[in-house]
Amino acid sequence: MRLAWWDGKRRTLVFDVLFAGLVASGLVLEIANNRELRWYTFALVAVPFTAMIVRRRFPLLFMASTPIAQWWPSVQVTIAAYTVASRKGLHWQTAVSFLYGSAVIVVWPGKQETTVGSSVGYVVFFVLVPTLLGLWVYQRRALLVALRDRAEQAERERDLRAERVVVAERRRIAREMHDVVAHRVSAIALQSGALTMTAPDKQTEEVAEVIRKTSTAALTELRDILQVLRDDLPGEPGHVAPALDAVPVLVADAVGTGLKVDLQLPDPIPDVDPAAGRAAYRVVQEALTNATKHAPGVVVTVRITADEQELVVEVTNPRGVLHAEVPGSGYGLMGMRERVSLAGGTLQTGWSDDGVFRVRAVLPTKATE
Repeated sequence: MRLAWWDGKRRTLVFDVLFAGLVASGLVLEIANNRELRWYTFALVAVPFTAMIVRRRFPLLFMASTPIAQWWPSVQVTIAAYTVASRKGLHWQTAVSFLYGSAVIVVWPGKQETTVGSSVGYVVFFVLVPTLLGLWVYQRRALLVALRDRAEQAERERDLRAERVVVAERRRIAREMHDVVAHRVSAIALQSGALTMTAPDKQTEEVAEVIRKTSTAALTELRDILQVLRDDLPGEPGHVAPALDAVPVLVADAVGTGLKVDLQLPDPIPDVDPAAGRAAYRVVQEALTNATKHAPGVVVTVRITADEQELVVEVTNPRGVLHAEVPGSGYGLMGMRERVSLAGGTLQTGWSDDGVFRVRAVLPTKATE
């Protein structure tokens, strides 16, 4: 168990310095009362003073300096015994500290003659008790560290289990989409393609061709989604997701299905962050889809502007004269909001007072840190 030198607490350092100063001042007074001060007196004072400051890093050094402290050495022995035990635990250094501290207490020349019983009492009070207290603190500290490590390990295991559940769910969704959705869309593409060959008139052929192109594009995007959902499986990467430069093609496809769209796009198309470009494409795509379902026959305005900081995508349409009976799930707007948020932008949707439904996304032109 590694411990910091100063334990990361200023109060600990302040306490050590103050106590070291107290011990040093006591030494100076003791020496001054018994003998003339010499140059080496200050060296003798500096030893326990320094040892006190670094006692948490070098506890045995602090214990070894206790004989110099002739002014109340029992206090220094007590602190040294506690320090060694609390820093080292059940270690040979703790045993050495206990024996050495006991010897200092027993043979301290400054104390009066005592009996064996009183000497044992001194050892118990000044050495054994602080040593046991230090061992208890060490074990408690080790227990807290172990509990913290165990909690972190449990959190990592919980995250790993959650990740496995997500991966399993993604695989299940990918399997269902491949087996059900992809099969049905493929059938639509094949049947519409066959209809273009056997259409009785030109209008039916054009409608069948639009259905074929739309279903084929849906299959391509579905394949990309499956690739994302199964990114842990070997295979070639899917197609690059459409971005801002694909908006004109998207609008052209929508116009081909009969939707009226007024596209206002800067020329040239601005170079923005790929995530923002993909989010902008999906916003336009979802807004056009919603207009087709809920407001057929109206003119949809798609306005895209950009500067050095922001890319603004705004899609508006009035209320439809014709009411399409198409239920809405609410996931479209939710998906738009999530995509825009992941790209670092904001999304606003809703009806204005003049009866216009507005979808407005503001995206950063550069990747956010």
